Amino acid sequence: MSGSASSGTGDRFGIDDLPVRDELRGKSPYGAPQLDVPVQLNTNENPYPLPEPLVERIAERVREAARGLNRYPDRDAVELRTELAAYLTRTGKHPLTAANVWAANGSNEVIQQLLQAFGGPGRTAIGFEPSYSMHSLIARGTGTGWISGPRNEDFTIDLAAARSAIVEHRPDVVFITSPNNPTGTAVDAGTVLALYEAAQAGRRTLVVVDEAYVEFSHRASLLPLLADRPYLVVSRTMSKAFGAAGLRLGYLAAHPAVVDAVQLVRLPYHLSAVTQATALAALEHTDTLLGYVETLKAERDRLVGELRAIGYEVTESDANFVQFGRFEDSHTAWRRLLDRGVLVRDNGVPGRLRVTAGTPSENDAFLDAVRDLKKEQSA
Repeated sequence: MSGSASSGTGDRFGIDDLPVRDELRGKSPYGAPQLDVPVQLNTNENPYPLPEPLVERIAERVREAARGLNRYPDRDAVELRTELAAYLTRTGKHPLTAANVWAANGSNEVIQQLLQAFGGPGRTAIGFEPSYSMHSLIARGTGTGWISGPRNEDFTIDLAAARSAIVEHRPDVVFITSPNNPTGTAVDAGTVLALYEAAQAGRRTLVVVDEAYVEFSHRASLLPLLADRPYLVVSRTMSKAFGAAGLRLGYLAAHPAVVDAVQLVRLPYHLSAVTQATALAALEHTDTLLGYVETLKAERDRLVGELRAIGYEVTESDANFVQFGRFEDSHTAWRRLLDRGVLVRDNGVPGRLRVTAGTPSENDAFLDAVRDLKKEQSA
């Protein structure tokens, strides 16, 4: 970026002319390309629209909420947190109450609130990269120092190296993403327990397990690990399995003391009455929505098998997306697929791209495109 500090205004005035914090200079905001193409498989959205009975139920609940929009919403979202706790108790096989659950505007706001409460200037957070890039971006935005931890060549966490990094750097917050974005790899309970124990050696460190994609996983949720571990947090979202990316509703499960702590930094009335009403309606249709998840898991597994049959390397996936390659130039490969009307994600992982599992017809179009790409590369 460039600008003219002497002029103060004008066409050349830019971010560098503003008194932004030094750690934000030269950085780019998070975001994926939003392009109008026939097949969009780049943002890990659920491709299935909400079923009509749920749409009608949302309309009913929002209509009811609209009658009271002259008043502030329930500041603590008690009904919503109660229903989220019931969902987690049933599906995660671990008893929880509203006191264990907190909800916010997407899991990103949950992460932001955790870093506002437990990170900040003079404190650090560690994640094992490549991983969800918003962890480091939100750390930077909250003034929290970021440490990039190691992974193995197959994108699993290098346990010995990760433990050493935690012992060496003594971070205040540890992020473990399972299944991991963008690679799709899940983390076993033993690894999480080992990292938790390393993080607690001689200090009190918050360990956050980001389970945004756990409903798509072959593995069980790590929620049962919360028992007797007050510094462990599990974060979730309704954007993926619930097919409600436009809702912006994320939540966490933790010891009640953690829930109390994030309320110290949350904005007052941060969840609108409309958001709460819509999320409650979605929770009434959990079984139907999780049925779509089973369909997407089957399509995910089909993509893995087909991509390998075509000749691509594929990272084992427990999410609703698949990382594949290798390409000499992943951005050129991304462009070649886009030219064929298929939009996937170039996450910056060298030699690899990521594709979201879509509908069967969308996946067929993607597979046709990568077959053509493989022939082109082999010619």
